[in-house]
Amino acid sequence: MLIRNSSPYKWRAWALYGKGYDSYRNVINSLERQGLLQLENKNGKKFLKLTQKGQLEVLLAKAKLPQKKKWDGKWRIITFDFPETAKIQRNQFRALLKINNFAKLQASVYVSPFVLNREAVKYLKETKLLEFVRIIKAEEIDDDKDLRKHFKLNKF
Repeated sequence: MLIRNSSPYKWRAWALYGKGYDSYRNVINSLERQGLLQLENKNGKKFLKLTQKGQLEVLLAKAKLPQKKKWDGKWRIITFDFPETAKIQRNQFRALLKINNFAKLQASVYVSPFVLNREAVKYLKETKLLEFVRIIKAEEIDDDKDLRKHFKLNKF
């Protein structure tokens, strides 16, 4: 059942008392079981609150949003060496780099003409993964024609 061109109050009533409520409640229960949300009571009213784990998940989702900016002529090189116990985080980090338009130079070395977005750096700090990562800003890379072509940087 879709309600179009109606007031938000009708949507709320439909969500709370109609078929939408079951879907809503199932999602909330699932997020609570995953430890991403918690239900709080304040002044007799119920509120949903993101847990620390939920906040990290939101930060990671924001970090995955690619950002393109004008190239300033400098290369960003990211090297990392995660311990084997952090294999999942290492794979997530590689995916994060690819989404943020970083190209693989070697197994643990990625490069981009653009900065890694702030949310990604904040996520690394919050999860204490930044200690395994080095971010380098370089003026030049020898014979970077292939990189310029990859990133479609005609000239600077």
